[in-house]
Parts: sequence; structure tokens; C-alpha cells
Amino acid sequence: MSKRDYYEILGVGKQTDAKDIKKAYRRIAMKYHPDRNPDDPEAENKFKEASEAYEILSDQQKRSAYDQYGHAGVDPQMGGGGFGGDAGNFSDIFGDVFGDIFGGGGGGGRGRAGPHRGSDLRYNLDLGLEQAVHGDTLKIRVPTLVSCEPCDGSGAKKGSSPVTCSTCAGQGQVRMTQGFFSVQQTCPSCNGQGSTIKDPCNSCHGQGRVEETKTLSVKVPPGVDTGDRIRLTGEGEASPDGGPAGDLYVQVNVRDHAIFERDGKHLYCDVPIGFPDAALGGELEVPTLDGRVKLKIPQETQTGKMFRLRGKGVTPVRGGARGDLMCRVVVETPVKLTKEQTELIRQLQASLDSSGSKQSPRKSTWFEGVKSFFDDMKS
Repeated sequence: MSKRDYYEILGVGKQTDAKDIKKAYRRIAMKYHPDRNPDDPEAENKFKEASEAYEILSDQQKRSAYDQYGHAGVDPQMGGGGFGGDAGNFSDIFGDVFGDIFGGGGGGGRGRAGPHRGSDLRYNLDLGLEQAVHGDTLKIRVPTLVSCEPCDGSGAKKGSSPVTCSTCAGQGQVRMTQGFFSVQQTCPSCNGQGSTIKDPCNSCHGQGRVEETKTLSVKVPPGVDTGDRIRLTGEGEASPDGGPAGDLYVQVNVRDHAIFERDGKHLYCDVPIGFPDAALGGELEVPTLDGRVKLKIPQETQTGKMFRLRGKGVTPVRGGARGDLMCRVVVETPVKLTKEQTELIRQLQASLDSSGSKQSPRKSTWFEGVKSFFDDMKS
């Protein structure tokens, strides 16, 4: 299958300078990047096609060979790429086998790799339970490395440009002979870039990137929980050599709430009630994340009784039915009693004791069990 013209792939002409070629590649790379187009083979192929085209057209020596001979001038399998004919075939065999061991890149003529992707960043975001459940839009400030504007990321002072490395002739790799073997390794002069900067930019000092604190807007979807990540594509560090920027991953951490505890899509809370309400029943208001609701307490309610309020929990961020709010009753013992109140409780206690075990079935059952336990130990 014949390859498309590299200039056509990037949408530029043969007279286009290196700066505009880089801009064209960035535009296409951002559009068809695999992270932005998951499970899209066509977009992935276009991204790889653009990267291959940029690798050739961004290198002056390879571009010259391509302009003169077409794809044959830069394809190692067709004799191009700097090691034509039979020369270097012996070393290529061992380069493919031992390339990873000695740091080489394999067969002759491969040259330097394409532009590298910028590093990914992580930002820890603390959220309140209400924000996590209902969603929110927040502003965050992230220190990162961005492309230098004065030199457009080239690292060279305005009006100048990087020059082809004299050590590796723009290949980014050099071939070294070690006794019987001949291997490739990264060029020590240009660190594999294929070019050097004679007159560095005053802003970035030749790095092509500068430190900057960016203010970004993060849209938190409803239902997120601790451990979830939100990806902001292209908001990571800028590439050191003109490739696509990395991504920013926002790590979510939901703070503890004063009233509610979360377990997945369900919420839990303790509801303290007085002894009269527990014994006689009643109705009280309980809080939810959507406002207050009435909870009916039946007679003879004991501590630990759970009441389920359906649909008052959390809607999962990945879809599904909304969870419930589980209210656990805690019967509160009166404190700081007056003499009159103390006397009334003693009268109640005497009345309960006189009626046997009917009013305290759990208490009487428990004491009977304890008595049986000790009797068994004696026997």
C-alpha cells in the first residue's frame, strides 16, 4: 500500500518553514490524539501518520532526502535513511539484537525518535460531601511547564533556529564500535534531539519551556468519590520537543462529614431520640442532602433500629439507581436530672419491675441466659 505525501498529511506546502510545520503537526496531533479519541482506530492511524510525517519534515537532512527521492529516500528498507546499499548490514544484525542492552535503537538509518509527549501531572482536590454528591465547577491553580512564547518552544532566540547537530548529523544517535560489535547510542552532544541551539532564548534559556501557574476550571460530575480521577486532556506539561502536551489528572478526595457517612451510593447517619419518643413513638425531622424530611418513629423503638429513606443517597457517577439514606436510632439516656425527674423515673422503674418481664423482654432473657451459663459451669 503506497504512503500518502508527508506534506499533504500535515496540510502544508513544500516551501513551508519548520515553525509552520510544527504548528500544523500540533494541530493535527491534538485533534487525533488517542487519549481524546479512545477506541477509534481511524484517529489513531491519523495520529501515527502525522507523527511519521513530522519526524521526517522536522529534520532538515531527512526532509532534503524526501524532497529529492520521495519515500524511498527516507525508508531504511529501500536504501534510504543514511546507510544505503550493503554498508552497515553486518552491524545492523547485531544492533537489532543488542540494541536494548547497549542503549542503541536497532538497525541503521532509523535516526532519532519522533516528538515526545509531555509529562502527565496530578492534582489532589479535596471536596465536601455535598460537592461530591451534587457536582460542582471549581477553579484550581496548577504549576506546570508551558511552551515558551518568545521562541515558540524551539529554545532558540527569536530570529534564529536550532542547527543540525554536527556530531550525529541530525540523526540523534551515533554509532560506536566496541571490539567485534557496532552499536548505536544516543548522541551525547544533542541528547538525541538531532539539533543544537547556538543562540538560546533569553526567556527559557534554550529549554523551550517555562514554568507557569495556570488557572483551570474543573467540572466535578455528581457522584464522585474518594479515589476517582478527572482527566483534563492536554493540560499537563508541554513537550520538550514540540510534541503534544501531557494530561492533568485531578485526584478526588472527599472529606469526612459531620452528620453523614458514605458507603458507596448509600449514606448513613445516627438519629438520637429521647426515651419518651422511643417508648411512645413520634415523628421527627431528619436531615438529608436534599433538605429535611419527616421520619415516623413507631412505639417501643430500640437503639440500633435502622430506617431506610429510599432515594435519599447518592447517584453513582458511572450510572445506576440512586442510593438510600440509612438512619440508625440511638436512644439517649437523660442526664442532669432534677429531684422531681429522678423520683418520677424511680416510680416508673418500680412499676415496670412489678409487672414482670413483659415490658423488658430482652433484659429478662439476657439475665436468664447469664444464670444458665453459670449453672452449666458449676455442673
